[in-house]
Amino acid sequence: MSSPLESAGSLEEASRLGRALPLTAVPGPHGPDRPIGSIGVGFRLGGEHTGGRVAIVEHPFPPGALVPPHLHTREDEFSIVTSGTIGFRSGDDEVVLEAGGYIVKPRGELHTMWNAGTEEARMIEVITPAGFERFFAELADMFESGAPGPDDMQELTARYGVFFDPTWVPELMQRHGLRSPFG
Repeated sequence: MSSPLESAGSLEEASRLGRALPLTAVPGPHGPDRPIGSIGVGFRLGGEHTGGRVAIVEHPFPPGALVPPHLHTREDEFSIVTSGTIGFRSGDDEVVLEAGGYIVKPRGELHTMWNAGTEEARMIEVITPAGFERFFAELADMFESGAPGPDDMQELTARYGVFFDPTWVPELMQRHGLRSPFG
C-alpha cells in the first residue's frame, strides 16, 4: 500500500500533503532562564509552534539542586543531558548521565532528577504532547513573587495532572549531599 506522498502526482502536491505544520524557526539566543524552585527553565518550543504535538524546554541545574519526586498523568518526557552530570531516579532504578546521555520518563511513573556533579548541569526536555510547558511558565510566574504557597501549588498541579511525593527527598539529600527542593 503506498503512502499519500508516494501516490502524489507532483512535487507541489507531495509538498502540500506532507506538510501538516508550517516551517517555524525560533532563532537564538533565547531569553534568560527563569527560576522554578531549585532549578530553572528556559522556553524553546511551545505547543503554539508545533500544533500541540511537542514542547521543548531547557533546565539548568545548579550544584546541589534536586527536583521533587513527581509523576505526570498526561505527558511523556524525553531528556537529553547537554552539560554536566544529572542523576535520575524512577522507582528503585537510578542512573547518572553525563552530557550526551538520554533518558525516557514515561507518564504515570514517579521520577526525580538532581545535579550529580559540582558544576552547573543542563538538560533539554522534550515533552509530548505539548502543554506542560505552560505549567513551567505559571510556576515561574509564581516564583517571581516568592515561593508559592501550598494552596497555589495544589491548584496548579491539579490543573496539570501532576502529583508530588516527597518520600525520597530526605534519603536523596543525605546520600548525594543535595539541598532541599522545598527551600
